[in-house]
Amino acid sequence: MSTINCNNCNHVFSSESNYYSHYLTVHKSNSTSIKKILILGGGFGGITVLREIEKNFKKSKVEITIVSDENYFLFTPMLPQVISGLLHPSNISTPIRYFCKKAKFLQAIIESIDLDQQLVTIQRSFDNKMRALEYDYLVLALGGNTNYFKNHNLEKHSFSMKSIEDAIAVKNHIILMLEHAAQTGNYELQKMLLTFVVVGGGFAGVETISEINHFVRHSISKFYPSINPKNINIVLISSKERILPEINEELSKKAWESMEKAGINILKNTRADDAGEEFVMLNNGEKLPCATLIWTGGITMNNVVSELKCEHGESGRIVVDEILRMKNRENVFVLGDCALIKDSNLDSFYPSTAQHAIREGKLIVENLKALFKNEKKLKKFSFHSIGVMAIIGNRTGIATIRGYSIIGITAWLIWRAYYLAKIPTLGKKLKISVDWATDFLLTRDITLIGTIKKKKIHFIHITDNVPSIKQQLSSNLG
Repeated sequence: MSTINCNNCNHVFSSESNYYSHYLTVHKSNSTSIKKILILGGGFGGITVLREIEKNFKKSKVEITIVSDENYFLFTPMLPQVISGLLHPSNISTPIRYFCKKAKFLQAIIESIDLDQQLVTIQRSFDNKMRALEYDYLVLALGGNTNYFKNHNLEKHSFSMKSIEDAIAVKNHIILMLEHAAQTGNYELQKMLLTFVVVGGGFAGVETISEINHFVRHSISKFYPSINPKNINIVLISSKERILPEINEELSKKAWESMEKAGINILKNTRADDAGEEFVMLNNGEKLPCATLIWTGGITMNNVVSELKCEHGESGRIVVDEILRMKNRENVFVLGDCALIKDSNLDSFYPSTAQHAIREGKLIVENLKALFKNEKKLKKFSFHSIGVMAIIGNRTGIATIRGYSIIGITAWLIWRAYYLAKIPTLGKKLKISVDWATDFLLTRDITLIGTIKKKKIHFIHITDNVPSIKQQLSSNLG
């Protein structure tokens, strides 16, 4: 039976309800002078809210806390470039503590949210100890998980593309496949090892397959003379009639032609229905031999979001009003992947993109400022993207900006300039610029990083007779 430790007094409780009862009667603050703003999630939405609050609430009596299971903010648009070795992983990730001037950061797992009691239960990883965080205003920016549509074989035998660890794992796996392929003269085996399949015809899938295609072909030409380039098979699976449904049909067709010219095989109106260690089964009955399968086919909500007692919509996302508040909860704001936001102008829902999450975060903070001033009129969310962009090959991009379609090196340069400007710190901007500049002169690195050992600490025992740090320092000085 699991137990919950009170972080304030170390009492142990057999259930969450008993713990809440204890917390509410013993520890919960009754102070109304300091308002508590609690942000859950460290992605584009959560970090935007944090930065805007830090900027706009400098002199306000407010306690700001942000909770995330990772200690860094990840710039996801550049994640595919980590796979290809173009960028170092640390250059697209920024510690959340960097943004915390006034706020407090807690790296922990979010266990549950009690909307009625205005409490969030979190669990720290090393000893599973629970604690409760109270709030006056809650901002939910938890993002989503990879959606495998309850297909356990696809989940087991594929890589996802959501985190730094995912990108490093994919890169290592690709290099390992190249090393294996270099040691066999068997045609069928080499072709299976050199077949790389990405599922998903949206931006994530297209940019991932494009980076893999360039990395594999470039690496083989430079370092693997025993590999026959004709055995390379780079495959993108799209469930729709075309790729990149977010852009117009003409530009999508040009992107398709450019990618096929670069050596990428695109399967339209196709789904992956099953997978094993060395194959992926397609919905048309074809069994495609491959040792590498990468899944970018949609998102679903985690249990914390899906189990909330509120209205849910598509993929379990939380239905919000025009002010981005959870329905019937005036102090709970929701944004990013976990929010379902109606676009009344188009009679549809806003897409879950980084640029939308940033605008959503700014609006939420504007409305928080208004609430702190006791203003009743709050702003409604309305935003339409001026354009979308993607990298579709080596120094090749596509973009649609204010209705104009661009393809080729111009779109590629626009993509780089735009996203470089959005990187949070000057130091990271410089490092990325250096990585991009040296790529013109040097070959990509194919060093295979082996398994990294992690020491897990599940229990720390502290005895009463251990001297304090002050006593130890005094002893050493004596």
